Amino acid sequence: MPLAGSRVDGAMIALWVALMTIGLIMVASASIAFAALNYDDAWYFARRHGIYLMMGMMVALFVMCLPMSVWQRYSGYLLLFTLLLLVIVLIPGIGKRVNGSQRWLSLGFISIQVSEIAKVCAVIFFASFFARRYQELHFGWQGFLKPLLIVGLFVVLLLLEPDFGSSVVLCGTVFAMMFIAGVRLWHFLLLIAIGVMSLAAVAVFSPYRMQRLITFLDPWADQFNSGYQLTQSLIGFGRGEWVGLGLGNSLQKLFFLPEAHTDFIFAIIAEEFGLVGAVVTLALFAALIWRIFLLSRQNLAMGRVFPALATFGIAILFSIQVFINAGVASGLLPTKGLTLPFISYGGSSLLINCLLMGFVVRARWELHTRVSPLPETAARIQRRVIPVQEVPA
Repeated sequence: MPLAGSRVDGAMIALWVALMTIGLIMVASASIAFAALNYDDAWYFARRHGIYLMMGMMVALFVMCLPMSVWQRYSGYLLLFTLLLLVIVLIPGIGKRVNGSQRWLSLGFISIQVSEIAKVCAVIFFASFFARRYQELHFGWQGFLKPLLIVGLFVVLLLLEPDFGSSVVLCGTVFAMMFIAGVRLWHFLLLIAIGVMSLAAVAVFSPYRMQRLITFLDPWADQFNSGYQLTQSLIGFGRGEWVGLGLGNSLQKLFFLPEAHTDFIFAIIAEEFGLVGAVVTLALFAALIWRIFLLSRQNLAMGRVFPALATFGIAILFSIQVFINAGVASGLLPTKGLTLPFISYGGSSLLINCLLMGFVVRARWELHTRVSPLPETAARIQRRVIPVQEVPA
């Protein structure tokens, strides 16, 4: 198959920069009142977000310099490192507790959310695992149960924090990678059933999670208590109408909508730029994710199984997070705290997402290097995806 002439996908990078620019503008707009009241500095969060952006670009540039082979070679160590962090963050006095959840490790100038590291390390590890152990995954129970046990360990540690949202994202991403890697269909359906029942049981037997589900069905029934956040978000959508109130003119950010610059920033976008602005934002995400999918298929066609699976996992990871964040803000899904990639305020999220994009850019750069595929692996995986299409230069 002919390769694109350029080693850099300019359109992909332009989409990435556009989303980060929207993020910086919207964090400044959504946080200005909250920052002025609590920090006596209206630009407190905007300034910090800008610093995180610069740090994120430096992380991305560093990752761009690392060959794919390095990530694949040390994927097992990354897994052990992540599991160690997930244990450490649960130790009282070490893990930082915020709003009842112990998810952060404080490094002084920044608090790192360990679940964000877990997502990227899981994608890299399982991409390497499925590329190397394809035969086990496709033909035997042992290869099927190994990744299932590892995912189960991740989920248990995440739920102890607790972090239900990250557990859902992680399971969805790994399950999708398993399917595309060639797991038997009935194994996959069994896996989905186990995952759905397990997560449903966690939700049902946790009183506060069950209350969220009940509130989600009719938030207006308790609009000043458990349904407050969702109803305020829906009011923001309603006020925005078609073209919005204009940048900076949101009323919901004036202490009506909690977490306006983090988990519910999409509601502020909808209020200030209307349905048009919300659709344009989602379209930018869709275009970026689609180009990553195309890059994954190109790598697969060249026999580069590890980067193909890893970039596929990254695309799925972004897709799930965008879907959940926008779904929660618009009332499509129960309230769950997940950031909108590249847009929501949050140092950990922004740094990790920039790292992932650096990985994607490196995968594109190495696309011109042909390698010999593992026996039958690339061919079998190709049968599960549509024919490879060229990514335009």
